Amino acid sequence: MSDTLRIAAVDFREPSQAEAFMALLEHYAADPMGGGQGLAAEVRAALVPALQELPHYHGALAWLGERPVGLINCFSGFSTFAARPLLNIHDIVVLRDLRQGGIGQALLAWAAQRARELGCCKLTLEVLANNRRALASYERAGFAPYVLDPAAGQALFLQKLL
Repeated sequence: MSDTLRIAAVDFREPSQAEAFMALLEHYAADPMGGGQGLAAEVRAALVPALQELPHYHGALAWLGERPVGLINCFSGFSTFAARPLLNIHDIVVLRDLRQGGIGQALLAWAAQRARELGCCKLTLEVLANNRRALASYERAGFAPYVLDPAAGQALFLQKLL
């Protein structure tokens, strides 16, 4: 990478950053690991205004020079077992042609620093079981399956659509 990598909190008041955010999230949504469908028009229209209203949203863009190349979306939560906040990484995006170049690790480091600033006890995330590249990246960053007792197995992420 010839340009310097820079990670900075996303500022939706800046139209260029809102545009970069949407382009990167669309890139992820269109990827097989993001569902392969892209974002619905109503989601594209509503997302930035909705995120601007959420005080528990924390996100950053990765830039190589003036080119937006990565995105991380995080949301504050709470650990009842630690009685402290936690930060959940909901999305992490790196442009396909730049993967394995350290951008994802830099975004994860940004999230860890943001979590420390917020007084969080941990970072959490979800990942598809067959996304081996992402799993390896998360392991390099210090993530491990959530296990309270090995005899009980690891935690699973479930959903119920409403």
